[in-house]
Amino acid sequence: MDLRLPRPRKGTGPDSGHRRARVGPRGLIAAAAAVVLLAGAGTWTALASDDGPAVRRADGTLHTEGARIDTSYFTAGDPGRKRPAVLIGHGFGGSKNDVREQAEGLAKDGYAVLTWSARGFGKSTGKIGLNDPKAEVADVSRMIDWLAERPEVRLDKDGDPRVGVTGASYGGAVSLLAAGYDRRVDAIAPQITYFDLADALFPGGVFKKLWAGTFINAGGGCDHFEKRLCAMYNRVAVAGKPDDAARKLLAERSPAAVGDRIKVPTLLAQGQTDSLFPLGQGDAIAKAIRANHAPVKVDWIAGGHDGGDRERGRVERRITSWFDRYLKDDKSVDTGPAFRVTRTGGVDSTDGAATLRGASSDRYPGLESGPREVPLGGREQTFDNPAGASPPAISGLPGIGASNLSQMSSLGVGVSLDVPGQYARFDSQPLREDLRITGTPTARVHVKSSREDAVLFAKVYDVGPGGKQRVLPSQLVAPVRVEGAKAGRDVELRMPAVDHEVRKGHRLRLVLASTDLGYASPAEPATYTVSLKGDLAVPTASGVRTAAAPMPAWVWWLPVAGAVLAAGLLVIGRRRTTAPAPDPGLAEVPLAITGLSKRYARSTDRYAVRDLSFRVERGQVLGLLGPNGAGKTTTLRMLMGLIKPDAGEIRVFGQAVRPGAPVLSRVGAFVEGAGFLPHLSGRENLELYWKATGRPAEDAHLDEALEIAGLGTALARAVRTYSQGMRQRLAIAQAMLGLPDLLILDEPTNGLDPPQIREMREVMIRYARGGRTVIVSSHLLAEVEQSCTHLVVMDRGRLMQAGPVTEIVGSGDTLLVGLAGDVSDPLVEKVAALPGVASADRATDGLLVRLDGTGAGTAARLLPELVRLEVPVESVGPHRRLEDAFLTLIGGGAA
Repeated sequence: MDLRLPRPRKGTGPDSGHRRARVGPRGLIAAAAAVVLLAGAGTWTALASDDGPAVRRADGTLHTEGARIDTSYFTAGDPGRKRPAVLIGHGFGGSKNDVREQAEGLAKDGYAVLTWSARGFGKSTGKIGLNDPKAEVADVSRMIDWLAERPEVRLDKDGDPRVGVTGASYGGAVSLLAAGYDRRVDAIAPQITYFDLADALFPGGVFKKLWAGTFINAGGGCDHFEKRLCAMYNRVAVAGKPDDAARKLLAERSPAAVGDRIKVPTLLAQGQTDSLFPLGQGDAIAKAIRANHAPVKVDWIAGGHDGGDRERGRVERRITSWFDRYLKDDKSVDTGPAFRVTRTGGVDSTDGAATLRGASSDRYPGLESGPREVPLGGREQTFDNPAGASPPAISGLPGIGASNLSQMSSLGVGVSLDVPGQYARFDSQPLREDLRITGTPTARVHVKSSREDAVLFAKVYDVGPGGKQRVLPSQLVAPVRVEGAKAGRDVELRMPAVDHEVRKGHRLRLVLASTDLGYASPAEPATYTVSLKGDLAVPTASGVRTAAAPMPAWVWWLPVAGAVLAAGLLVIGRRRTTAPAPDPGLAEVPLAITGLSKRYARSTDRYAVRDLSFRVERGQVLGLLGPNGAGKTTTLRMLMGLIKPDAGEIRVFGQAVRPGAPVLSRVGAFVEGAGFLPHLSGRENLELYWKATGRPAEDAHLDEALEIAGLGTALARAVRTYSQGMRQRLAIAQAMLGLPDLLILDEPTNGLDPPQIREMREVMIRYARGGRTVIVSSHLLAEVEQSCTHLVVMDRGRLMQAGPVTEIVGSGDTLLVGLAGDVSDPLVEKVAALPGVASADRATDGLLVRLDGTGAGTAARLLPELVRLEVPVESVGPHRRLEDAFLTLIGGGAA
């Protein structure tokens, strides 16, 4: 089969009209000869599918001026049915194979989908032009020409297919450029991309050296780029700052050059953890297209070029809905809110998945909506730019593996370093209430320099009480070059846009540093003097509301079912016959489990729990750990008398546990959530629950339980108004009613954000402090390490180890350095010899670097030393000692 690309029709080629890429005479000749070859055996492939129609894929080649473009074409269902088309571009350094899965999904949804490897990537030839309108963008128009000739593709008119374009990063930019240069594009969905590449790589007139170097490496080296681009990079890298010619060259290849021509419906997904193309780039895209009166919706996703969750499934579903609305003309499709932002909660340390929740608004607020003035204090300050700009401050590691750092900052862990004597800082007073920053904080300062120019790096920290906790949201900084600073200049600072909640009692800290590892600073020494000229303005986007966690059906029926279950247990209790005699030797022991076993239903040799024995004492907070399927929940259900063991026994304060056993009145439990009547207040729900037990009201110790849970005035409000964290604490308070001597909590921090997790930790510690005992089952290993005094580790139903946390995890301060490649033994020895390093050893995932605990032994000080030694760092993060011990005990098999 030989399918040829027809010559472009008059008025449809890339050089017709003001929306077309202009090409010279040679380009016209090449375009006339361009073909897509889909020839030979195996060109058309039917792909197996478990859901929906089988997908057919045809691989081919687009011949155009200076390159051969490798393509794949996907369709499914009735070949004779007319359908819209979608083009999907890939990210920089990738190929068409990276978007195959999305292409197959869209084909099943009724689209004709064409993917391709951009020039210089995959099997495509040609030089990389960074989306040159005469090259990469013209290639897209050639592909639209080809789609217009496909019999199964729907046409708006002759030569004009109904077509959308999507892609991430490099592919996202080409979707914008295609819409600007080719009027046949009907809808686009760019992701984590740029509006102005010059502004992205030279923000504030400062060279983003680490990311620029990563670009060159991802492209295979400077020789793989167009000569002008290679020369520009070499010139700027040597000078350490951009020139006008460099800015002009990149600006010409940016969507900003045709921003006034992009007039199609646009769904824009921009990343929050992205120091390459931050949220400000997405804001510029949204403003430009809205000015053209085209529909625009904006989605701030959790991840970005610095790592994190890219929310691929959710975003791709939303893109499909977008195309359904604007390519299929299905007006019944819900395309989602005008603005959505993902907010990150805790991270499950067994699989690294973050808890995500959406907040939304019926309009895009921009980056400066709802400004609030936060007064800053601090005198005029003088600091140095050191010779050679070394040692540099560290915010993140752009292009080297900032994913761990960004994720840690979202969890309230500070990892940034400002070098003493090389920065100025200005602090606010402790906040009197929580503050959600959504957008770009701004401030005005006066800058003087001993040299004509100054380069500063502005950032806003979230500083905890006492200054011990200091977090740089998303590890982002704003560089700014101040020209004419020798005479002194007032400067308006625009910090990176973030979505970050600052808790009550925390301070905001504005820092201006003279260096940053990711950027080029002047090599000549200089002295800077900075003073405040106003307050810090932070946007709050008050119209953006976090969605309430959905209220499951069991909220309505569980209270009734619980009452029925309680009545049933009472009946069973009255019917019980001879019970095992109490063990006086265990009368003061909250829990003793001996030889406990439970087989799976209808199995004689498969065990959920097998020969389990351990003991828990008063005042302990015991963590029950194990991968999925370890038998934790089965053990807890047997402990609460909900199911019977096949062998062994459980004793609580010396009494044998069985359904209806009186000793269970000394046990409180929170397992798999709690049900509340949403129209009643928190207090009314608890009172109703206790009344259903039939026990005297005075035995509830309601006020004491509530004081430990720390719900405050929220008790008087209807439960339907509660956040997920408040409902979780109310459930814990319910489990604490009667102040049971043994409290069992199964995943109590599920769905909570980091501050709420911290509060839950304090609740557990306070409860055990009075001589009572807490057993908590959790996947959050770092949280267990901070909360628990003792551990029981299970795997496949068996006990792996039990004992104090300190005994199981050991001691030491260890970092895991992830590597992008192999390192030699001499290089490992050099790392081990660094100041502050006690040892460095190879591990499966990189290097384990143990710090010696001295002032020099910190993660922040280690990072620049590793870069100096040219260690191929991919990520750096705390090697959680409990996680290490846990994975060692279970053989790395956590699921």
